[in-house]
Amino acid sequence: MTITPLPSPTAAASAAGHRAVARVATASGSRYLQQLAKHFAHKLPTACDPASGWIDFPIGRVDLTADVTGLTLSLGSATAADLATLEDVVARHLVRFAFRETLEIAWVRSQPNPETATI
Repeated sequence: MTITPLPSPTAAASAAGHRAVARVATASGSRYLQQLAKHFAHKLPTACDPASGWIDFPIGRVDLTADVTGLTLSLGSATAADLATLEDVVARHLVRFAFRETLEIAWVRSQPNPETATI
């Protein structure tokens, strides 16, 4: 059964907030995407298929996309502190799932756009 990723409530809240993206080179991107989504599905809203998914944390959202060359992790949160927490949680879990290989996870952050930020 394939679950199509749908927008979630946190997506709108984090759209104008702090963002970070990491592109992880691996031939197992789809497997890791599904492992991450299924792992967190026990406690958090998630959705995934072999190519994309999302995880809705109370402090932000993680969007995942996979292809034959790797996994892209896109994070959004309202604050820089929450974004740092998301980066840490997602990276630690991904490294644990990928214990057979050494992954390089380098986060690239972008600042919130003050014109679209909500108060």
